[in-house]
Amino acid sequence: MMNRTILVGRLTKDPELRYTPSGVAVATFTLAVNRTFTNQSGEREADFINCVVWRKQAENVANFLKKGSLAGIDGRIQTRSFEGQDGKRVYVTEVVAESVQFLEPKSGSGNPGGSSNNSSQGGNRGGGNRNASQGGSGNGQQGNQGYTRVDEDPFANNSTETIDISDDDLPF
Repeated sequence: MMNRTILVGRLTKDPELRYTPSGVAVATFTLAVNRTFTNQSGEREADFINCVVWRKQAENVANFLKKGSLAGIDGRIQTRSFEGQDGKRVYVTEVVAESVQFLEPKSGSGNPGGSSNNSSQGGNRGGGNRNASQGGSGNGQQGNQGYTRVDEDPFANNSTETIDISDDDLPF
């Protein structure tokens, strides 16, 4: 059996960060996801999907995303129920995010078409490389930024030293 969902959309309001009694961070937000078709009057409709993210990822979402931010969500659909204040059973369906990708620069949030530098923030977990053609220079150089020798590439791993980076320093 499989339960997997991938969404790309914009936050409808700032994420809400809370902590459980045991101190675990949880953030909730709603993602507006455009439908791929238009209605009878030619307008594009959107679905508003409730999302939940836990732990360090929740703190990152609360710190780096805001209303209008473009985000990619990879997670699973979950349904739960509880008894409402009026005594009736309330059912909730939401996406529990396992990974949240920040899909635009922090300064470009909520401004589609604003900034010309649209490289990803906080999210190339798959390892692929980001090249110069993705926003910015426009000089046509790709991949290795025009370096011809490995020892000239500032990102080449030429030493055996390890780099000590704390998880708190990473944006994801």
